[in-house]
Amino acid sequence: MSTARVRWACRRGMLELDVLFQPFVENHYEALSDEQKAVFVRLLACEDPELFAWFMGHEQCPNPELADMVVTVRGRPAP
Repeated sequence: MSTARVRWACRRGMLELDVLFQPFVENHYEALSDEQKAVFVRLLACEDPELFAWFMGHEQCPNPELADMVVTVRGRPAP
């Protein structure tokens, strides 16, 4: 998926997710490996309520790859 499409996919229905995803894509996405980019795209395919629960720490993501990406996104601050 092109970076432009990833940016578009980061526009969510929840402001809390927009605040996490948009700066991550703008500042860190290009530095990811191709495998990590593919996992991030899979993460974006998840539903907003699931993503919100995972990123806010209310639930643990059951998929280990996606759970690792949640940690990666949360650990990369916006400049």
